[in-house]
Amino acid sequence: MASRPIYKRKPILTVFTPTYNRAHTLELCYRSLLRQTSSDFKWLIIDDGSTDSTAVLVRSWMAEDKITIEYHYQENQGMHGAHNTAYRLINTELNTCIDSDDYLADNTVELIIDKWLKDGSDKYAGIIGLNAKYNGDIIGTGFSVQRTTLTGFYMRGGRGDKKLVYRTSVIKSIPEYPVFKDEKYVGLAYKYELIDLKYELLTMNKTLCYVDYQTDGSSMNMYRQYFRNPRGFAFIRKESMIHHPSRIRRFIEVIHYVSSSIICKNTQFIKESPKKITTVLALPFGFVLYIYLLYQYKHCRLITPK
Repeated sequence: MASRPIYKRKPILTVFTPTYNRAHTLELCYRSLLRQTSSDFKWLIIDDGSTDSTAVLVRSWMAEDKITIEYHYQENQGMHGAHNTAYRLINTELNTCIDSDDYLADNTVELIIDKWLKDGSDKYAGIIGLNAKYNGDIIGTGFSVQRTTLTGFYMRGGRGDKKLVYRTSVIKSIPEYPVFKDEKYVGLAYKYELIDLKYELLTMNKTLCYVDYQTDGSSMNMYRQYFRNPRGFAFIRKESMIHHPSRIRRFIEVIHYVSSSIICKNTQFIKESPKKITTVLALPFGFVLYIYLLYQYKHCRLITPK
């Protein structure tokens, strides 16, 4: 009698990694994926225009055939452009982003899938878990509730970078990040804020990811980012001044919108603002913020010329 064929279940989770010239750090992530206690995932690598040995390295791992790897190369668009591409390609129920200089806890995939199969439903956007430093210290605070929005967590005094796992259908339902010519940055929070308007996240007080901030990463160069990507910042400020639940925070976003509009020399920014009267009221504060950011930007250039 012929033996019955063995069918492998389609993975539930896609771990995706945007990368740009990070061949020297990417193996840390790869090795953590090899250690996973569950193989119910695929790894999607979005190579955002790398000119180093990333492609050769990834192809060598694909040849090893130890985990499922999908590799996609594109011209450099910045982190948000890489996320756009990832969301177009992902076809699993859940997805999470692991940066090229981070790595997963050995049981992360198992924790995510077990949590989702037990408690997940169409009511939730996904899961939010903890990040830790390489030395194991939790970044920020944990969760005191079983479900929350990302915005709500921070409004209740929560702190620190967190690991987000989203339902793919939910993240795809939000419009893509805009890509502005000659700019490489739009805040990823754009999608997260819009998701918060409709869904909550299940919380998990477990470390899912160990993170490190490289000196060439955007989180360490925010003043430069303000001046290199002002239209991207103006875009996210316009969205936040509409959707953020805090009235004080919405006004702060308007101030930042004024500042970013000055940087990109947009003379039509009041006309384009969704909060025109508030924008006029915020003009002096926005100008002062612009002067402050300009000082910090010039100071950064003096310390580490680019």
